[in-house]
Amino acid sequence: MKYEPDNIYEGDSKNLAQHIEPNTVALSVWSPPYHVGKAYERDMSFFDWKNLLRRTIEAHSIILKPGAFLTVNIADILCFKDPDMPRIMAENISRRKRNDITREKVLDVWTKYPNYNRKQIASILGCSEQTVDRRMKGNNIRGGKYETQTRVKLVGGLIEQFALDCGLYMYDRRVWVKDAAWENSKWHTMSYRAVDEFEYIYIFWKPGLTKVDKNRLTRDEWTAWGSRGVWFIPSVRANDDHEAKFPHELPRRIIQLLTDPNDLVIDCFVGSGTSATTAIRENRRFIGVDITPSSVELAKRALNLALEERKQKKPDLFNMIQKTDEITSDNTIKTDVHKTGTPLSFAL
Repeated sequence: MKYEPDNIYEGDSKNLAQHIEPNTVALSVWSPPYHVGKAYERDMSFFDWKNLLRRTIEAHSIILKPGAFLTVNIADILCFKDPDMPRIMAENISRRKRNDITREKVLDVWTKYPNYNRKQIASILGCSEQTVDRRMKGNNIRGGKYETQTRVKLVGGLIEQFALDCGLYMYDRRVWVKDAAWENSKWHTMSYRAVDEFEYIYIFWKPGLTKVDKNRLTRDEWTAWGSRGVWFIPSVRANDDHEAKFPHELPRRIIQLLTDPNDLVIDCFVGSGTSATTAIRENRRFIGVDITPSSVELAKRALNLALEERKQKKPDLFNMIQKTDEITSDNTIKTDVHKTGTPLSFAL
């Protein structure tokens, strides 16, 4: 079955080339699972996760138009379990010591409240559940040196290599600075490690003629973010209907920067449909794919609302839009290309 524009499909991102015509996609913008233990990726091994990314990127080498772009929004894995790391528990001397909580005190409170659980006992004593458990059992319920240690795993190099292996080249990258972890939760780091407050946008290029149209953005937009390497965009505060949503402003900037009206944009991890509604509002055609049925239904509803909104505002829009890929103006620059398709320069 061939995928048609302005639709959402249940399918596997690895099989895109079976459903989308070759050399038709102007931009693919997506954010894959991050391998951090979300519900939808909990049963996926690290090997399977890498294979998912590799094969998905391979499919893009077929469906992207020459000169088109693949953009991947992803973050490093901050708690990558490494069984080869020495299991040494850090001595955090800055943490408050609870030498005043003795086993006798815990027993005394528990005798007064025999039906209370550990959390309730800890609340009365003004300490943590871990302290209560340590006093009663002499162990560490959170693991510590008895659990596999974790480290930071950089993912950019993996993605770049997968792309290079199938003929896609790193064109650029952006850093998305979002809300710090403590903005959305009570968690703070208990070590020297930084909290999670930024992600990457990697931009890959399929060799071919690339149109660079400076009129896609206003002068203020170019100054504010178009040519800036760091984007400051608040994250979604309420992931109420999907646990991995990104803000509309993120795909909007990518779509506006790298495509023209009526171009075909796809998202093969469409999730809640953020990229779908953004593409439609920016007057692009869109194909969304997701392997999870609930996400497909969620994205379909979002897409249909955006299509209806556009229909009411601009009913004849796509009848008036003509393809302008071969037209250049005084403000339009096309990159010089070898006969092999390799760019001489991307400088604006």
